[in-house]
Amino acid sequence: MPKISLVTLGCAKNLVDSEVMLARLDARGYSFTADLSEADILIINTCGFIRAAREEAHRTIDLGLGWKRARPGRLLVVVGCYPERFSDYLKVRYPQVDAWSGVRAFDRIDEIIEKKKDVHRTGTFLLDHRTPRVISTGPYWAYVKISEGCSRRCSFCSIPLIKGPYKSRTVESVVREVKNLAALGIKEINLISHDTTYFGRDRKKTGLTTLLLRLLSVKGIEWIRLLYGYPDEVDESLLEVMLEPRMCRYLDLPFQHASGSILKKMGRGLNGTRALKLLDRIRKKVPGVVIRSSLIVGFPGEGPKEFKELQDFVARARFEHLGVFCYSPEPGTPAAGLVDDVPENEKKKRQQTIMRQQKEISRQFYSTFRGQTLEVIVDGSEARKPGYLTARARFQAPEVDGQVLVEPPAGQREKGLPAFLKVRIKRSLDYDLIGRVIDD
Repeated sequence: MPKISLVTLGCAKNLVDSEVMLARLDARGYSFTADLSEADILIINTCGFIRAAREEAHRTIDLGLGWKRARPGRLLVVVGCYPERFSDYLKVRYPQVDAWSGVRAFDRIDEIIEKKKDVHRTGTFLLDHRTPRVISTGPYWAYVKISEGCSRRCSFCSIPLIKGPYKSRTVESVVREVKNLAALGIKEINLISHDTTYFGRDRKKTGLTTLLLRLLSVKGIEWIRLLYGYPDEVDESLLEVMLEPRMCRYLDLPFQHASGSILKKMGRGLNGTRALKLLDRIRKKVPGVVIRSSLIVGFPGEGPKEFKELQDFVARARFEHLGVFCYSPEPGTPAAGLVDDVPENEKKKRQQTIMRQQKEISRQFYSTFRGQTLEVIVDGSEARKPGYLTARARFQAPEVDGQVLVEPPAGQREKGLPAFLKVRIKRSLDYDLIGRVIDD
């Protein structure tokens, strides 16, 4: 059978879709390689959420076309969010691509390859507990996608245009998938969605709190983490569940901005004052909670005053983890009709300013762990530091936050490693920690 290489761009939700494709192709007898020179088929799973993601997709497709030209008979397949949104444009720009598909048929990727055409299906593909996946993440952790799409109408966001309205899985389906993962030795699950806190509301059924309580009963799962929540949806019942021992005291809440005028244009709630009150309530209710957020700079109308409000908010909020993005007008969104009046170089300057500010906050946060003993989950070897392992503490989400670089005892390398280790922290960096395994 032909050998396949698969490149995943974008978010964790895309990675899950790639895992579904790998499982489908594996069941059909295809083999896989990470070495492009050995591959007969290249699949690129794209992101099309913002301009930077589309530019990355262009660069990757261009590389794929060069790979295709190097040997006759190779197939290049491009799937995911970008062709879902702009298929006509992409087909004109890249006529050499052999097959295209959007977000509706990841589970039928073999047909797309073999027929060299998309599989037509109504609605975005949403996996369930019966959907095969090849878990491609660390040995002890996995993502669990609990929904697709989004029913909110943030003026800048193209997700509803790509994925459609919010569509939850059933509680039972998610629980059964997590049980399957536990049987494979997975110890940490990271619940992902475009809006995790909206779970169940589209079905007018029980929501996120009920799901979490059910998941806490699954034997073998030690850490449960929530990613991609909506600040307005954080209620007392969710905070109560966060106190459970197996819940990671971690919330990912994109606030996007702090200026009331900018947030109104964005179609978002919670200005800086209200957001700070929410953060205070969360931190009082859940001691030790760590909060990740994301912000957008350069939105139309963001002048020096509005940007100063954002800087002041970051200084007071003291997020443990933060991502900052430059605004790009997305075709078809309400914000695309606004005048994009902040120059690109100014957007990047503001992004760098906030990230310098955040770097100091992060450095101070990580410095508090020097001399402490932390329980960490093992991810694998550290290529940058031979002999060391990469691991994460409860307050570090995979792929987006920092890591704990671990020096194991000499004999431990030969014996193999358990899922969890006790590590004494020796040094702290801006975004990472360095420590050594200690005996119980």
